[in-house]
Amino acid sequence: MTDLRRVLGRWRQLDVTVRDLPLALVPAIASFVPAFHGRGTEIGALPTRPFDALAVVAIVFQCFPLAVRRRWPAACLVLVFLGFALDQLRGYHTLAGAGLAIALLSAGVYLERRRRTVAILLSGAYVVLAVALDLVGGAERADGYLTFYVALVLVWAVGSWLRAIRAAEAERRLRVAEETRTAERTRIARELHDVVTHHVTAMVVQTEAARYLTGAPDRLDETLNAVTDTGRRAIGDLRHLLDLLDPGHDTTARTPSLRELRTLVEQTRRAGQPVELTEEGTPSESAGSAELVAHRVVQEALTNALKHAHGSPTAVRVCYDDREITVEVSTAGVSPEPAGARQRPAGGSGRGLVGLRERVDALGGEFSADRRADGGFVVRARIPTGSRA
Repeated sequence: MTDLRRVLGRWRQLDVTVRDLPLALVPAIASFVPAFHGRGTEIGALPTRPFDALAVVAIVFQCFPLAVRRRWPAACLVLVFLGFALDQLRGYHTLAGAGLAIALLSAGVYLERRRRTVAILLSGAYVVLAVALDLVGGAERADGYLTFYVALVLVWAVGSWLRAIRAAEAERRLRVAEETRTAERTRIARELHDVVTHHVTAMVVQTEAARYLTGAPDRLDETLNAVTDTGRRAIGDLRHLLDLLDPGHDTTARTPSLRELRTLVEQTRRAGQPVELTEEGTPSESAGSAELVAHRVVQEALTNALKHAHGSPTAVRVCYDDREITVEVSTAGVSPEPAGARQRPAGGSGRGLVGLRERVDALGGEFSADRRADGGFVVRARIPTGSRA
């Protein structure tokens, strides 16, 4: 079975002319078999004539152009029709006459331009052939010519139908490819937003706080170390995201998960945000994409807390069970700060929360982000486990 697939794969890699060559050779060879003489397509009711040199010419014209039926369908059809006309006018009635149906079907499928012109010219040529057959003594009645013409029209129609199916399939594949590219760009953009926004926000807040610690060298040194650690983590995460753009890079070993929550919370604390983490239950081994989405929910919520409620108590609560992961991040209202010590919050585009809602919805979960009565903010997410992003 494997050998057959390998052979078929190599066959498909060949040029279309080579692949269509057997289609030209088989009817040509069969036409010279004595048992098949006079048993081919017949129109005009002329008596069958023994083979001569012109019979060879007729067979060649009807068969060998089929090798280029996909590359040059119009030229193939013209040559085959000329051979067919010679075949019928001389009364050879060879099996090669079947080449006309193949050439006509191929033109209906592969002809790109001037399709109507080709159809009109072919119809006119058929009328000329019918008149010529009648002039050389053909006994075919008008209804016989009409029936054969209808058969030719049906073959053309089948080719046109196959062409429409191929075009629709090609359009569908292009649409799927574009949707896939768009989804991938959106996914990477979300990852960049989550990583860059969180780390850079933490660095901005820590740097702003360092301005007021010049009189406390120990705390200043601690804050600057925190900025450095945050920068290094940002560089590492960005390198991982850049690796996602490299098809040959193995990225399975580095995926943010709920097991890194403590690191995330500790980083936020070092940025000056009091955060309390509560975990209930045990993460499921088959959580799938739910674990990554839950991690991003906590990350974005803590980023917003640093931006808009720096210094306000923040609570992170994560509950695990076999069916879902529940996340709740709440921040108390912003308390007044001493004059001259107020941090300037970084502006937000709202893209993070929109992206989180889309991620949670894609897994069949629920997401909400609301104001609290005390002016704070609460983010809740219920994410079913066992799903795939």
